Amino acid sequence: MDISRVDLNLLVVFEAMLEHQNVTRAGQAIGLSQPAMSAAVTKLRSLLNDPLFVRTGAGMTPTPHALRLAPAVARMLRIVRAEILQEWRFDPATSQRTVTLNTSDIGDMVFLPKLIRRLNTVAPGIMLKTVTLSPGETEAAMESGEVDLSVGYFPDLTKAGFYQQRLFGHSFVCIVRAGHPQVVDGKLSLEQFLTMSHAVVHAQGRSQEIFERELLKLGITRQMGLHTRHFMSLPMVIAESDLIATVPKVVGTTFSKLTDIQILELPFKVPSYDLKQYWHRRFHRDAANVWIRGVVWELFHA
Repeated sequence: MDISRVDLNLLVVFEAMLEHQNVTRAGQAIGLSQPAMSAAVTKLRSLLNDPLFVRTGAGMTPTPHALRLAPAVARMLRIVRAEILQEWRFDPATSQRTVTLNTSDIGDMVFLPKLIRRLNTVAPGIMLKTVTLSPGETEAAMESGEVDLSVGYFPDLTKAGFYQQRLFGHSFVCIVRAGHPQVVDGKLSLEQFLTMSHAVVHAQGRSQEIFERELLKLGITRQMGLHTRHFMSLPMVIAESDLIATVPKVVGTTFSKLTDIQILELPFKVPSYDLKQYWHRRFHRDAANVWIRGVVWELFHA
């Protein structure tokens, strides 16, 4: 028998008839009229080549074949109700899964401390993993589920199939060592900016592109004293030299807590930019993905 031609709703009819042994009451139990229930029982009899339920003084009594089928039908319906139709719920308190975030080294500094602190409290079994992927790698990894969320500045994730949610926006600041001889009263002039030696970061994170484009637009050229691909070396470099660096404001704030440096406002205006979280539509309704997105939103939206 070809199962694709079998109406599996007939199993529910079988179960109701077995329980009530009365066509009218069985139909009422599953929301069918008496004629519809009678028609369904007729289909069952034809499908299984057996009367299944025979009228006796006690009602519609199951035949031996019906009784033999009863345990298997009950087992099948139990599986469908418990494992297929039951909504899957994610319990962070007991979960042992790994949550993978795609972010930059800036993102690690900004997001990880608060996120790990929260997970340690509400989801101690979850392991947090971060990766830094190229734009092409990011799309494939999110589509496959290798990456749960991309968090930070990802201007390339605009194609159909990706959701995004703004977390917060900020701009750029300059950082120099405390007591820098060219900085007076914590203020920086354009002339000072042009004459000072700069530490310039070209990291895999994309936020610096905004600043570089603005410099080109304004026709501003810096004197470079250091070129690096890593933000993490900057606090020590700046604290031990007379170099100046321009970094995202949240990074400058973090660095100022680690070493003896001071934050300066830029002497010209630069557009702010948004940090967001992104996820693929495959996981839009996935309970675990919904939960981690909610945690990120709660901790960082502004």
